[in-house]
Amino acid sequence: MKPYIYIRALKHAEHTVFCVQDGQKTYFDNQFNRVVAFSSGQQVKRSILDTLTSTLNVQMAPITFNYNVNSKKELENKEPWSPCDPSYIDQLIGGWMKAGDGITVKRRSPLSISAMRPLHPLLAGVDKENLTFDRSDKPDRNPVVVRLAGSEKPLTEEEIETFLNTHNRTLPRRNWIPDNARTGGLFIYEVAIDLRTLFSVSLNQHEPELSKPIIEKLRNDGWVESENVFGKCIVLPKGQREKTIPALAHALLNWRITSNQARTFSLMETLAVAISDNANTVAGAIRAKLIEDTEKPKAKPIIDETTSAKVFVTLPCAGYIVTVNETVDALEKAEKELTDLMLAFDYENQL
Repeated sequence: MKPYIYIRALKHAEHTVFCVQDGQKTYFDNQFNRVVAFSSGQQVKRSILDTLTSTLNVQMAPITFNYNVNSKKELENKEPWSPCDPSYIDQLIGGWMKAGDGITVKRRSPLSISAMRPLHPLLAGVDKENLTFDRSDKPDRNPVVVRLAGSEKPLTEEEIETFLNTHNRTLPRRNWIPDNARTGGLFIYEVAIDLRTLFSVSLNQHEPELSKPIIEKLRNDGWVESENVFGKCIVLPKGQREKTIPALAHALLNWRITSNQARTFSLMETLAVAISDNANTVAGAIRAKLIEDTEKPKAKPIIDETTSAKVFVTLPCAGYIVTVNETVDALEKAEKELTDLMLAFDYENQL
């Protein structure tokens, strides 16, 4: 059995925003001269881990936030510390890095996760709109405070009215929120799962993934010492693996960006999933084809079930791509395929 599983999934997003600090993240596609939206791999990873821990009904690992007070009595952000303990499932799957507190420990995530970006630059778009924060329908219930620049004392009601009459102005209970970017279209993301390190953590102490106290804790908790191509390792017990694997399969296919979507909610439904041990076949299974026999270039989305990848097509997919094999239980079948592949790997006897 090959030690890698590759997943490509196709999602549909509609007039939404992928939560970021300064509005929708975009990049410029040089070939088609278009600005297109994307969600970073880090955000996709966080969403997957949120879904995983929610499915298992467990807490994420506690993170210690560190600050220093400098000579000016100002707070300075320092590196946050994770517990670097694979007993927390989000740490085991997501990896960790900790430096500056004794020995440096780091573990790469066994999941390699791409950004979510358009299936093709011509199959997704970005539009902008102006919004308002408006309470002008009930002016008496929403007070207004006016101050002169440089003064802390607010103007009285009489002074406000005098100013408005003198300068022929109004004082609305309304704020404009300009230039809000939204995106919609067909988006893809990929995940590569390294089964060799999925549930196995290295015991190497030259470039350690684990501190010695954590290693001892894991031994006492029943973790199994073994060896893989990277050297000696310690493996999550079988019972816990069998509980985690179905939840991970579910999270990889059913995650959704939930933050900052109070007014931009999108189902972000999964339209199709391709699974293989060969990255090239999942790329061929869900792809786009450029059509140039028109005045302007166009792209056609394609779901190809003739590749060696296993392809699962959901009912909503038929609304965007011509398909014939969409099924009501496509995602359940894709979850089962992922679950079976992960369960079949011999984590404790890799050599």
